[in-house]
Amino acid sequence: MSARPLKLIVFDVDGTLFDSQAHIIGAMQQAFAACNIAAPARSEILACVGLSLDIGMLRLAPQASLAEREQLVTAYKDAFADMRCSLGAQAAPFYPGAYETLMRLAHWPGVVLGVATGKSKRGLDDIIEAHALEGMFITQQVADFHPSKPHPAMLLAALDETGVSAQDAVMVGDTSFDMDMARYAGTGAIGVSWGYHSAASLTSADLIVDDFAALESALAQPWPLVREKT
Repeated sequence: MSARPLKLIVFDVDGTLFDSQAHIIGAMQQAFAACNIAAPARSEILACVGLSLDIGMLRLAPQASLAEREQLVTAYKDAFADMRCSLGAQAAPFYPGAYETLMRLAHWPGVVLGVATGKSKRGLDDIIEAHALEGMFITQQVADFHPSKPHPAMLLAALDETGVSAQDAVMVGDTSFDMDMARYAGTGAIGVSWGYHSAASLTSADLIVDDFAALESALAQPWPLVREKT
């Protein structure tokens, strides 16, 4: 009997596993203040979570010059890192049930876990260290090495790195960027309702869940989990 194909579950980070909105908004407000540019509204900042910083800054400060946006990116990274050092894991706490679900999924036979995030490698490394998740994610795709979501490069790289086929992989995320990325890559797409984009905006999702218990139940169903893409 042939072995069952390996399954890959890829998670977004901010807004999906971790409630980092206070950290993100605080760092963004500090960055705009440092560059003497009026800060965007909270809702505008959250709407850009998941995008690579250069693309996000273009949306948040469209009238700024390229040099000013580069300064904003640097200032944001510095403020974010400073807050991380002072707050530790409390800068981005797990959503209820996230940690326990990850622990169980990590022991499912034939399943590997990954992340695909708009964070930098430094940012992802910091949050993994803060929450003692070393070794949890077999594939880690970050903004440093890929075009911004919703370009499928992150998921395609994750598939290539793990050797999993697209039909045996699913992306779990809270933004339309995550769901569109999954559709472009040909993987499944499970949206979560507790993040930074409204559930109504997750139009490319195959399924939307309201908590981690529902997510785990959905993942336990026979694979492929999703409808045929059109």
